Amino acid sequence: MHGSLREGDRGPVSVYRYISAQRAHCTHPVSLMCELLGVSESGYWAWLTRAPSDRELSNAWLTAQIRRVHAASGGRYGSPRVHAMLAREGICVGEKRVARLMALAGLQGAYRPRRKGCTIRVPGVEPFPDLVKREFRPAAPNVLWATDIKQTMTGEGWLYLAAVQDLFSRRIIGWAMAPHMRAELVVEALRMALRARRPDPGTTAIHSDHGGQFVGLLFGQACHDAGIAQSMGAVGTCYDNAVAETFFATLTKERLLHDAPEGGWATRPELRSAIFEYIEGFYNTTRLHSTLGMRSPVEYEADHAAGDPDGLARLACARTHAHAREKAVDNRRLSTATTTTTS
Repeated sequence: MHGSLREGDRGPVSVYRYISAQRAHCTHPVSLMCELLGVSESGYWAWLTRAPSDRELSNAWLTAQIRRVHAASGGRYGSPRVHAMLAREGICVGEKRVARLMALAGLQGAYRPRRKGCTIRVPGVEPFPDLVKREFRPAAPNVLWATDIKQTMTGEGWLYLAAVQDLFSRRIIGWAMAPHMRAELVVEALRMALRARRPDPGTTAIHSDHGGQFVGLLFGQACHDAGIAQSMGAVGTCYDNAVAETFFATLTKERLLHDAPEGGWATRPELRSAIFEYIEGFYNTTRLHSTLGMRSPVEYEADHAAGDPDGLARLACARTHAHAREKAVDNRRLSTATTTTTS
């Protein structure tokens, strides 16, 4: 029984909690467990019957808020983003405390194992110069885009996703899916981005790896016609297209693995629908990005357009609404208590 209780948790309260947990599934008398674990039986019963402390009540309330935020993210958020969402609502708490309470509640964010990519280079083809030099933070929208391809297996075979991302806000502005990864796939994603953003010719660059789809004539012609400059990183390193790689890693972690059906994705339409829902229903509009000051891409662009790059006005408005909701709840509780007392 000693071996199940860590040495760092041998304080009386930790031991009392351990004994209470053991009582649920073992027949050992409390007196024996207290003797073996070096605590008094009378102390255990006093601890069991006393009223919860303010700290315990606070932890219970905070854990409920953490569960709510974690569930609203589809179970995707870890402690940093849960902490950021609580801060938005005016709940002041340290991230380490959030992490500790999440661990105690058995909550964790989505995660993924590393997978091999699908870049196929064309030997002998001269790539475009690197216009980015790993400077992934442009000062405005439509200055620098990034693009890449991801493959995912289904019961019907591979489904390939090409995506175009605006590196200013990390927003996915163009995407296309198909059972192949020919050049038409990346051109379709680029055309969607062009329809959505309509950049002025000569003002935008698009960065990619050395995949054959990006060095080919079809994609190059589409970029030329739109007045977009092509840029490519060095051979053999993922860091030169790190932001696009990060998006696909996040998609895999938070949707393709975290919420995958039991037995995997059965059909391409099923997977296509899930990816569409994630990009347009969560990633662009809702998901908090650490590089954006814990804002979504849509919020970040809106703050920029409003001349409020730090989002202070929007944050103040959100906290005002949160306080109004809390006050309404308190008023309803008071009204209910008054009615009950009168009755």
